[in-house]
Amino acid sequence: MSNTSQNMGKTTGFKEFDRQVEAYRDPIVRLADFNEIYTEHQESHLQTQGSRCMDCGVPFCQSSNSADTAPQVSYGCPLFNLIPEWNDLVYRGQWRDALVRLHKTNNFPEFTGRVCPSPCEGACVLGVTESPVIIKNIECAIVDRGFAEGWIRPDPPEVRTGKSVAIIGSGPTGLAAAQQLNRAGHSVTVYERADRIGGLLMYGIPNMKLGKDIVDRRVDLLAKEGIEFIVNADVGNDINVNDLVADNDAVLFATGATEPRELRIPGREGAGVHYAMEFLHPNTRSLLDSNLSDGEYISAKDKDVIVIGGGDTGTDCIGTSLRHGCKSLVNFELLPRPPEDRPEDSPWPIGLPRIYRIDYGHAEAAERYGDDPRIFSIMSKEFIRDGNNVLKGVITVNVDENFQEIPGTEKTWRADLILLSMGFIGPEHYASDPVSIHYDERSNYQATRDNYKTNVAKIYAAGDCRSGQSLVVRAINEGREAAREIDRELAAADQ
Repeated sequence: MSNTSQNMGKTTGFKEFDRQVEAYRDPIVRLADFNEIYTEHQESHLQTQGSRCMDCGVPFCQSSNSADTAPQVSYGCPLFNLIPEWNDLVYRGQWRDALVRLHKTNNFPEFTGRVCPSPCEGACVLGVTESPVIIKNIECAIVDRGFAEGWIRPDPPEVRTGKSVAIIGSGPTGLAAAQQLNRAGHSVTVYERADRIGGLLMYGIPNMKLGKDIVDRRVDLLAKEGIEFIVNADVGNDINVNDLVADNDAVLFATGATEPRELRIPGREGAGVHYAMEFLHPNTRSLLDSNLSDGEYISAKDKDVIVIGGGDTGTDCIGTSLRHGCKSLVNFELLPRPPEDRPEDSPWPIGLPRIYRIDYGHAEAAERYGDDPRIFSIMSKEFIRDGNNVLKGVITVNVDENFQEIPGTEKTWRADLILLSMGFIGPEHYASDPVSIHYDERSNYQATRDNYKTNVAKIYAAGDCRSGQSLVVRAINEGREAAREIDRELAAADQ
């Protein structure tokens, strides 16, 4: 705790105060722009909410499992954030000390405080009988205040080791690894195939959920600490990975899981059906380049839009389509509608039980059209096209709990634009093909969390390209862990 000689400042806070999350901006107001959906932090409110932390004997909120041993569940924070400590410090008004605690385990709390689904809150002990502490809101407020007060400054290493590391990919894994290795004194170069640094953070998550000024602010800080960033550097096309191996003491693949899951049904080929990232990436780029005036993106304006697949990316497609001014919007989900309360197969302290949640995009669609746009237990059977191969709609059928089709439930839906948001199956391999890295049974790079080494000397892999599609918070953790192992290996080579 912040002061080991005393208990948390408000030992009865969880009895006295109810959970109250920080509100989003009004849906009607925020649909008029691509600005962040969040409202300003209120210090007194957050201090009160921090006082609800129970000083429990075993803080499950900051305890996690290994994604390798139990990928289907998540217990608490994958970063092992010192949550009770900084909750207590916020309650006491010691914000700068809270920031120090937060940065001990999390390189980028301004990212996780905005986009993380908060397994920590699902694992909160208070959540057994009451509503959990608003951990995510408090985390975001701490780091936002740190930047506002000027407490977060570049901290370059005092001594360089003479060792160099190349990192392929500038998403949360690559950035976290880069900062940790740079702190250890190694010279780090990050290669990004896009025209801006950030990977998923820049082009995979829309502005309204993560403002790009927030990403740029952190990247600028990392550059001032001595990390070199190279954009438009497509390893596998523009740059041969063998050259990176020859020129560096270590190479880390942090390319993410970017190969989308396909929907192979009749009518797939042709205009109008796009992967989610084909829709989201150009939208953000055009927004940043020209405020959407250049037209270099797929517009949903005046179109009947169907998003196939739920999850965060599906919600982002919903929110973006609404901001374009789509005519109608429906979201198909193959899985059944989750229960309102925690099911028996997801007992506490599982941090992310499958329960019915209303995210920002669902609330916006309900505000615009009157209803939650999601339809559960539905399977797409065929995309409908006219004689000119123009998309006209999709045929669906309802399915039971075993995903078996229910006779007589076929339905035709009109659509001008269909977005496929069904997740990702693994990394693209063209960058690694020249060095023949081994894959696991899911086509991810084969490397264990013991050392993050691949079968190829000097090459490591971490993040979604190693473990499969997951959370930003897990990606940061893997970047940190991989950096630790690379640093150990480089240090051992000098002994």
